[in-house]
Amino acid sequence: MAEREPDKTNDEGPPPAAEKVPDAPKGATAVKEKAGKKKSPKKKPPGLLPPWKVLLHNDDKNSFPHVIGSIVELTPLNEQEAKQRADEAHRSGVALLLVTHKERAELYKEQFESKSLIVTIEPAE
Repeated sequence: MAEREPDKTNDEGPPPAAEKVPDAPKGATAVKEKAGKKKSPKKKPPGLLPPWKVLLHNDDKNSFPHVIGSIVELTPLNEQEAKQRADEAHRSGVALLLVTHKERAELYKEQFESKSLIVTIEPAE
């Protein structure tokens, strides 16, 4: 077996991405970050809250004028948009009212419940 020359740093040598830095103290190395480093999926920029859906469910006890009026009163939707959402909930059983952050979605849910309407919330992702 051939003899190895003694290494001044360690038996394995510097890490593969290490390089000498000109102004660094003797024996110091810098490690470069990998250029193609992958970002974690679905990571939100700082300051943005995750989106939540506010869903209106059909029921047999509330009238269309009450549902439409409540939507217009409680959300930024206009009367035409409110009619579309109420009709969709009536036909398919559920309609997406809007998407917002969780705390506001919870507030909408409580407000609609105070008007005897069935609204649920769920993560939008």
